[in-house]
Amino acid sequence: MNSFFAMMSRMKYIDRWALMRNSRQENLSEHSLEVSMIAHALAVIGNTCLGKQLDARKAAVLGMYHDATEIITGDMPTPVKYYNPQIKTTYKDIERQAARSLLSMLPETMREAYREIFEKQEEDAYLWKLVKAADKLSAYIKCVEEEQAGNREFLSAKEMALETVKKLALPETELFLQYFIDAYGKNLDELTGGEK
Repeated sequence: MNSFFAMMSRMKYIDRWALMRNSRQENLSEHSLEVSMIAHALAVIGNTCLGKQLDARKAAVLGMYHDATEIITGDMPTPVKYYNPQIKTTYKDIERQAARSLLSMLPETMREAYREIFEKQEEDAYLWKLVKAADKLSAYIKCVEEEQAGNREFLSAKEMALETVKKLALPETELFLQYFIDAYGKNLDELTGGEK
């Protein structure tokens, strides 16, 4: 039985931010789409503003599947996942096993095409850095949205997420912050210029 895509569709059942009180719950499917779009944007910024030759489409695909193993593992809260080196190493091993399990759900003829998504390739190292940055930007955006909704639960998470993004020291993320991040604090009328 080839159950890969039926499993992928279950991303919508994995809630994120489990230890936090959310004004609006975010699921893994929503998060993956946002990370995919931001990773694509970061690669486009790299190409158009920084003279790089990055595969923006591949960055988008890597972002789309970056947390797919959580269908099997669940979303482990960051404070637990990184509590100590032993837990971090064990969790990475569990993620690798989950990736192998997901790959086995594809027809054999398709596995190789998906292997490069689930098993990080050296030639994609910079794209994976952009995906990680997109993941952290997505977390920061979630915190901004929660704050806009009056939820103070995410204030320290917001500071930590922004600090993490800045520590990555990627020029693409600096430009994304400069060009786009302020708009996330605006309401619909402000975003559309008050158009009806």
